[in-house]
Amino acid sequence: MTAMRTKQPSGTEITQSPREISRSLPGDPAAGDCPDLMSYPFFSLTPSRRIVPIHYRSGDVTITVEGNSQLGIATIWDADILLWAASQILEARDQHTGTSRLLVAHPSDILKFTGRGTSIHDNDQLRSALDRLQSTSVATSIRQAEGRRRHRFSWIGEFKEHTDSYGRSSGVSLTLPDWFYLGLLDGNLSLAFDPIYFTLKGGLARWLYRLLRFRRPSAGQFEFLHLYQRSGMLVWFPDFARHVRRMAAEQSLPGFHLDVIRCPAGQEILTFDGRRLDAPTKLPGSLSTSANGQTPRCT
Repeated sequence: MTAMRTKQPSGTEITQSPREISRSLPGDPAAGDCPDLMSYPFFSLTPSRRIVPIHYRSGDVTITVEGNSQLGIATIWDADILLWAASQILEARDQHTGTSRLLVAHPSDILKFTGRGTSIHDNDQLRSALDRLQSTSVATSIRQAEGRRRHRFSWIGEFKEHTDSYGRSSGVSLTLPDWFYLGLLDGNLSLAFDPIYFTLKGGLARWLYRLLRFRRPSAGQFEFLHLYQRSGMLVWFPDFARHVRRMAAEQSLPGFHLDVIRCPAGQEILTFDGRRLDAPTKLPGSLSTSANGQTPRCT
């Protein structure tokens, strides 16, 4: 990895050493993900501005996510930038080229990785996403030695756009928080990621896909109410349940067979299996075996 020179708007050159910076790697690095981000409600699942904080507690796990009134909380689409960053870090780690919390890349590299265009509008959207990631505050007890302690950070510590002598964009640099960066370097806290995720449009579909992929290849089940609480969504529970039923009916999560089971007491369960996609779809309201051949457990 070589040192990289960047220009400030004033034209002053800054030289940064290899230990201070990680350059965007050539080619198409394998996408990577962080299981903690896949399992808990860290992002808004709606593209509209959300200023209501996310509060989540389960056992020793506590999460609080807050955004400012102007920009709102970072969305699950904004988190695509973190997936790009994770892939860069994991690829550099595996190639033993050295890693850093500071990443530098051309905006088009990030946009292409996340399956987006490189128009002026796409670049403006990227800047807005970086703004929300930087202004969103997260406090969590996850990976803290003492359960009562919390680690507070922003998804991006800071970011800067760089220009050449003609005022044209030559790159963007961003700094990752320790909580995210160190988690990626722990081999037990990183996971291969399927780029087909970027084709999913809905926020709930994206979140559910990552949650189920985290559990793959084991088949399993989630009670609707548990999913609702874990998603951190602001919609009413009946609306949430309706969306989940629709995804199961349309089999809209690639790589998974979904089934909805209604228990005698009235609660609904979503079963999933990433190993068998040709199983017949069960009629809503029926109590049947799940996709892994076992009878769902109704509580």
